[in-house]
Amino acid sequence: MQKIKNVFDVGTTSFRKNALSVAEAGLRAIDTRRVIEKAIEWNGSDLLIKGMPWRSDKGKIFFVGVGKCATEAAIAIEQILSDKLDSGIVLDICDPYLFSNKIRFIGCTHPLPSSKNVSAAGEVVNFLKRVRENDLVIFVISGGGSTILCLPNSKDCGEEKTIMKRLIAVGATISEINTVRKHLSLLRGGQLLKYSYPARSVSLIFSDVPGNDLGFVASGPTVFDETTVKDAKKILDKYEIWEDCTTLGCGLLETTKDKKYFEKATNVLAVSNMLALKAMHDEAKRLGFEARIVTDRFEGEAREIGQNIVEDINRSPHNSVLLYGGESTVTIDHVGRGGRNCELALSALRFLGDNEGVVALASDGRDNGVYAGAIADKEGKEKADDLKLDIKQYLANHDSALFFEKTGDYLMSGYTGSNVSDLIIAMKC
Repeated sequence: MQKIKNVFDVGTTSFRKNALSVAEAGLRAIDTRRVIEKAIEWNGSDLLIKGMPWRSDKGKIFFVGVGKCATEAAIAIEQILSDKLDSGIVLDICDPYLFSNKIRFIGCTHPLPSSKNVSAAGEVVNFLKRVRENDLVIFVISGGGSTILCLPNSKDCGEEKTIMKRLIAVGATISEINTVRKHLSLLRGGQLLKYSYPARSVSLIFSDVPGNDLGFVASGPTVFDETTVKDAKKILDKYEIWEDCTTLGCGLLETTKDKKYFEKATNVLAVSNMLALKAMHDEAKRLGFEARIVTDRFEGEAREIGQNIVEDINRSPHNSVLLYGGESTVTIDHVGRGGRNCELALSALRFLGDNEGVVALASDGRDNGVYAGAIADKEGKEKADDLKLDIKQYLANHDSALFFEKTGDYLMSGYTGSNVSDLIIAMKC
């Protein structure tokens, strides 16, 4: 089954078909169910997780899934463990779309928290109260988990919602945003483990963070936190938010530094964007291109990255494919309709040569809206000219999604249930 649902509508040239085939290979490689099936095995007496044995005959096995990969992971884990699984709970950003006798599914809001998230986070705490010392808790932690695990002291998410809106608007990096988030919740920054202690735990972490620092994926709910309230204050001060915190209340919380909670906890990188990039590299080679992974950790303004990527492909020889993974930002000075991937592609469109193209997509299928991203190439430029669309004006208005709606060059995947950052393909024939 194709991950990109409108591939036949968009793939109208051999150039586009090749580019979309490369993108499809990346999305297939990070399929959450496939990742879990490779990571977890029950061999009759031992539970093997990433090759490590976890004897469970003395206790029960519980499952807690948080983030954009949680539901798909839960499906695979329940199939693998069957009657060995006692029970579980899933907090995902999608509405629950399946039923299980053992696992409870709760839908949460994203990218901003809500009272629904606060309630769901409280349900995780209640669920973990049944865990005992000899038990094993399998956590699946993935992007989107930061927003979901909103549990402030006040039980009111309004303060965090205001702060997040402002940090996103000024283009703060994901590490900056998650440093602040860690100190606004009782569950982030390693604090989720306080509620599963003293049981053993293993966390399979699906990284969407440039550089794969596990402490920043979903704000590190099962990872010892090296940051402090002081670090969070510095970031708020940098973006001139701290000065307003008297009004906001700004109830920053220190994360636990007691290492006893981490002694029986194991954190494992289950998947990162490198898995997608390698699969894309192999597919490009199969199609006859010279392929190169440029970086797995780009950051910065989407429109600037788009321009830089075109400069890279301009300098490359014919028959080249350049691959990028990471997460850009968009500094919002005008509220339009678009996402960072569509904006990156639209920016790239200005500078592409006739035999060059860029595909930019969000691996979770949600580029701040219903589209996963967009494709930019000569054909798209010609359609824009025929429709008399002013690229610079659409960029100025942050209306990239609207632009690609008009040209028909948006990518539609729906909610993928996977998440490893954004993926960019630059191609030159």
